[in-house]
Amino acid sequence: MHLAQMNVARLLAPADDPRIADFIDGLEPINALADAAPGFVWRMQANEDDPRELLSYDHDDYLATTLSVWESRETLWNFVYRSAHLEYLRRRREWFEHIAEPYAVMWWIPEGELPTTADGFARLQRLRTEGPGPEAFTFKEFYEATAMPRHISSWVPSPQTT
Repeated sequence: MHLAQMNVARLLAPADDPRIADFIDGLEPINALADAAPGFVWRMQANEDDPRELLSYDHDDYLATTLSVWESRETLWNFVYRSAHLEYLRRRREWFEHIAEPYAVMWWIPEGELPTTADGFARLQRLRTEGPGPEAFTFKEFYEATAMPRHISSWVPSPQTT
């Protein structure tokens, strides 16, 4: 099993605004750092020539989304918290709106499978409505891969979540 992760954030200003410049300038080197990190498997890429292209989802030019796959929790943790990525994480409030609800989600996928952004948003919604569980969780409330996960499309919200 591999660990899929997605996070979303809303920019405080358009991508070409000087207040966001340090973040935009860091996209290429941080993506390269991820690509070379031990345990890295895959990341969503829209256009390798313009990493800013991932700063729009569903015609929302302020929504930044990352989606990646890692060999394990430890390899993702090491990239997020034990590499140059941590400095960008510490500066997130300079570039992004504060989000009170969960903005990052993880789930297990079979090796060789690639997640979709739609699947990531469905799992994030599940985390937000039902809390952490084996099919949508966080670093803080982590679930080990114990069985083949059901596809998120088989999830039917409970009456309390609709």
